[in-house]
Amino acid sequence: MSPVSKSAASVLAVIALAITAAGIIRLPGRADVEQVGTEFPVPLYNWTSRNNVTYFVDSQSGNDSSNGKTPAAAWRTLNKVDTGIFGPGDHILLRSGSAWNGYLAPGGSGSNKAPIVIDRYGAGPKPKIDAKGQYLATLYISNSSYITIKNLDIANQCTVRQPKLTGVKISEMNFGTSKSITLDSLDVHDVDGSDVKADGGGAGISCSVYGATVPTRFDGLVIQGCHLQRTDRDGITMTGAWERENWYPSLHVIIQHNTLEDIGGDGIVPIACDGAVVQYNTLRGGRTRAKDYAAGIWPWSCDNTLVQFNEVSGMVGTNDGEGYDADFNCRNTTIQYNFSHDNQGGFLLICDDGSQSAATNVGNIGTIARYNISVDDGLHTFHIAGPCSKTHVYNNTIYSGDSSADFLISSDGWGGHQQGTTFENNIFATTHKMGFSIDGVQTLTFLNNEFYGNFDPRPSDPAALTTDPLFKNKGGKSAADYTLQKTSPLRNAGKLVPNNGGRDFSGKPVPVGKQPSIGAFQE
Repeated sequence: MSPVSKSAASVLAVIALAITAAGIIRLPGRADVEQVGTEFPVPLYNWTSRNNVTYFVDSQSGNDSSNGKTPAAAWRTLNKVDTGIFGPGDHILLRSGSAWNGYLAPGGSGSNKAPIVIDRYGAGPKPKIDAKGQYLATLYISNSSYITIKNLDIANQCTVRQPKLTGVKISEMNFGTSKSITLDSLDVHDVDGSDVKADGGGAGISCSVYGATVPTRFDGLVIQGCHLQRTDRDGITMTGAWERENWYPSLHVIIQHNTLEDIGGDGIVPIACDGAVVQYNTLRGGRTRAKDYAAGIWPWSCDNTLVQFNEVSGMVGTNDGEGYDADFNCRNTTIQYNFSHDNQGGFLLICDDGSQSAATNVGNIGTIARYNISVDDGLHTFHIAGPCSKTHVYNNTIYSGDSSADFLISSDGWGGHQQGTTFENNIFATTHKMGFSIDGVQTLTFLNNEFYGNFDPRPSDPAALTTDPLFKNKGGKSAADYTLQKTSPLRNAGKLVPNNGGRDFSGKPVPVGKQPSIGAFQE
């Protein structure tokens, strides 16, 4: 499964730790403790901007004795930024082609109409900042609102992996509502955190809310256009101290148009959100170093999550190892219009830890998976674990030409068994033998699905079709290969499904008032 450690989700922010042979040295002005019960230190900033000022930093020709307000008078080091409190309309611009070892951690907040903007200026490569493992975050934003950060190159590379190491850390503690934080077009790479979730792991981008006195959340957190490579343990993650016992979910969280490659563990994990949207992301290679449970894209302790238009491939191993996951403590997760292929653990995990108390886990209720395409995913295409309820899986296209896929569907216990799962209008096609594994006494409902190939045993479906679906290019590696030929018997052979999403994988409308086609494409 993919359980989230509650103790890990409740720890305080870890930032700016200097590591020496003598031990851990506290740097002035930075929060550097992550243990329960420790007071969050107040940063020792020594100057405040007048607002609506643009500051320039140039690692090659700058001078910290200058005022920083023109390119010719640019500062040289990041120290000037790290000791400042900025305000509405301020811009912090780093010269393209510059490089620093250390961290970037400005203080302050912008406003709705005048955010603080951190960006680059001039031609050349994105400005590079690498904490070199000397600090637990390279870019750190704490207790702030209305900040946009763009076009930076962030690394945190070291010779020995460190728990809780991150590239970008957004941290809000007893802050209330943090509004409008945007991370745009960042290159985050070579972050050498631990690959063990239980010791704190690590991440390319981590967005967290902490504290126990003031309900705290994000409202308007956007992570877009970023490129993550070789980040450990995870890619883009969230944590939250305000989960089910003290429900105060983050709102308007959007994670979109990001590319993730060679991620040590989990790919994208929103936590403690209501209405999060994860869309148009590409993940190539996840769980490449972690040995514990990890999956590609999945919410935890979230309501009304929308996961759509993503492509996940190359998840390694079968301790989960699925491309997608509707995890426990979630209600009304919709996974639609996604492409999944060559994930060793399978396409989709749907799970619920039934041993958890109602105070900490609302279960897994109302998951919808529709108009997705899975090609050559491994082990079990669908894995349902625990007492998930009201799960609806329809109009998906599943093709397995890879003999590592042993089971079409596995349904087993995790403090209970699934309750009320329906599969309808799906295409299940295989070139090899695939099983169907049910642990204990369970009932799954199958209506009007296509089963083409050797399924032993095959689920009971009174209206099943078993003829060749006539894909455009069976065995191909693109989603378009699994459109239906004009002579396909699956065209307009499906059953009507209420509230069906209105469109198919390619954007074509689903027929109204007449039979749809079976599978992810309407013809």
